[in-house]
Amino acid sequence: MADFLINSVGLSPWLAWTVVAGVAAFLILNVIAGGALVFIWAERKIAARIQDRLGPTRTGGRFGWLQSLADGIKLLAKEDLMPEGADGLLFRVAPYVSFCASFAAFIALPFAFDFVGQRLNVGVFFVVAVLGLEVFGVILAGYASASKWSLFGAMREAAQVVSYEVPLGMCVVVPVMLAGTMDLVTIAEKQAGWFTNWYVFHDPFTFVVFWVYVTCAVASVNRAPFDLAEAESELVAGFHTEYSGLRWSFFFMAEYGSMFLVSALAAVLFLGGWNGPIPLASLLGLSEGTGDTATYFVRLIGCGNLLLKATLGVLLMMWIRWTLPRLRIDQVMTTCLKYCTPIAAVMFAGAMLWQLFLPGGLLPGFSRPAGEVREGWLPGPGGAATRPAAAGDDASVAEVRR
Repeated sequence: MADFLINSVGLSPWLAWTVVAGVAAFLILNVIAGGALVFIWAERKIAARIQDRLGPTRTGGRFGWLQSLADGIKLLAKEDLMPEGADGLLFRVAPYVSFCASFAAFIALPFAFDFVGQRLNVGVFFVVAVLGLEVFGVILAGYASASKWSLFGAMREAAQVVSYEVPLGMCVVVPVMLAGTMDLVTIAEKQAGWFTNWYVFHDPFTFVVFWVYVTCAVASVNRAPFDLAEAESELVAGFHTEYSGLRWSFFFMAEYGSMFLVSALAAVLFLGGWNGPIPLASLLGLSEGTGDTATYFVRLIGCGNLLLKATLGVLLMMWIRWTLPRLRIDQVMTTCLKYCTPIAAVMFAGAMLWQLFLPGGLLPGFSRPAGEVREGWLPGPGGAATRPAAAGDDASVAEVRR
């Protein structure tokens, strides 16, 4: 898009890239805000069904479609309060710190091959590192609220998030090791083809690591049964007890944005990314080398695949929340240090040995290298792939594309 604005429209490079960055930021912001509206409604309906209730049924029609929008209008109209004795600057800044951390992590998350805000060759590291910064907003909110209940919630969140980053990082390293790169686009590309190429089915160790990742992801985004930072039954509402109106809603949007982000990251790392379980584009004769329209259509299908997988991940978190009871803080730390961390470490070693001694799997020929699976249906002149090697691709994928 930047090249088009520079060469065809005649904009200066800095202005063209500014426009591109603004468009990307606007689209990502709408993903978070629109997703929060849908997920808040979905959580109310899911919670109601699990508890044998109806949930929203009036606002917006029979199914209460506009309930989230009505709640948003109510929050905008509410008075913005701050407790006496609170640190004014930190109290006001904390919600935006949490939201910006969740928002910024989306920059490197690819929704399709080139549907990404900024493609980075260290995309995995960037997403995990930036997402971890959300805890600073929680700590600031608890510290600045002049309330012991808010401070208790903030300290719980700090202990929980910092602890679970260790096993979460080990889980993320496994698909990075299998792909040989930290570029999220390349990791997803190597899982193209049939679902047997997805890393979750690569070996039994990676399969276990996936579920450890799910556990750590639920804890890292402060969802039940790990929602000790809120714990309304004992801490009123935890770190955001003293917040109201729009600032409270920013904490809510950050939480749902982070839920969607860790689910989408799981899809890219373990579940084929934007590649469906069946390579429909290949079977239908569509490819990125047959024309601009086909290319755009194929990538839209891929974007839909990733959004569907991420949405299913968010719905799974909601299901867990309204099914399992909340853990105590000692149980939360025990789960991390005595179970998740050792299991992730052992599974990482097992996946490494599997990759060393059984690189082709137990059934050689059953799953082909991902580059061959994808590039086999991207013919160009003379039978060669038409798309050049992208930045961050390793040598094997680049060789296939040549």
